[in-house]
Amino acid sequence: MLKKTLFFAASATLVLATPASAHRAWLLPSVTVISNVGQSVTVDAGTSTDPFTPNHNAMNVDGIQVWAPDGTMGKIENAAKGKYRSTFDVAIDKPGTWRIGNQTSSVSGTFKVNGEEWAVGRRRPGGAPAGMAAGSAPAGAPAGAPAAAGAAAPRPAIDPSRVVATVADIPANATDLNLTESQNRNEFFVTAGAPTEITPTGKGLEMIADTAPTDLVSNEPGKFRFLVDGQPASGLKVTVIPGGQRYRDGEMVQELTTDANGAITVNWPVAGFYWVNASLSDDKPSVAKATKRRMSYTATLEVVAP
Repeated sequence: MLKKTLFFAASATLVLATPASAHRAWLLPSVTVISNVGQSVTVDAGTSTDPFTPNHNAMNVDGIQVWAPDGTMGKIENAAKGKYRSTFDVAIDKPGTWRIGNQTSSVSGTFKVNGEEWAVGRRRPGGAPAGMAAGSAPAGAPAGAPAAAGAAAPRPAIDPSRVVATVADIPANATDLNLTESQNRNEFFVTAGAPTEITPTGKGLEMIADTAPTDLVSNEPGKFRFLVDGQPASGLKVTVIPGGQRYRDGEMVQELTTDANGAITVNWPVAGFYWVNASLSDDKPSVAKATKRRMSYTATLEVVAP
């Protein structure tokens, strides 16, 4: 294993919790370290309450990207979608550390034209969020269940003729713009042979592993830094959850907070795959006309036994 680089520790709390209600998107590779090139990695992809447990929805993998160690782009192969999970393969044909996942950026919100409210491709007719039929129960609720008591009522429907697809389609005379940029990244890492450095993009919320992300051992802490547009993300809340929750009492959640350098130290209670997630909002969107930005980062890390 590589020698670990010391970094500033952040505060952490280990929590034995009941499963959360939110559905988490995850990517689960069959392996993250291979001895040499000429092999493939098979990946499961889905969303569920417990990370890596395929029991809710399959993930759409059309947007999965593959970054080879030399900066070139690879591709996924043999993609298939089932009810609860999707699968695909990645051929590892170059030595070093690969970065595989998806990164998305979109803008949603409302504006007015001549006093009438319009929207940027965010809501479907009927006022329900995209992906949910009007009047449906919250995600994860039993079939036929009513909306939760006290839940906010859906926003009034906007006539489909007043919904535009992109910011570029907003009329020049629009006023009262209330637009939010959403940036999301979900990824994992695979190393063939010796690990190589992952270079940050400098855009949005990212994680940099001071401990090689494919060189994690359960009896050695992992060191990571989080960046926003290339700068340290201090005070960021980071959630770390080991897979295999069905075999334990509670999730063994770690809730950590980054220090002034955007750094955290993670102690691994068990070997296995871990789901790491952080989210952040600010007023620094990269898209003209947007006033707010929401960012989310998710990584899957494999931790082996000593």
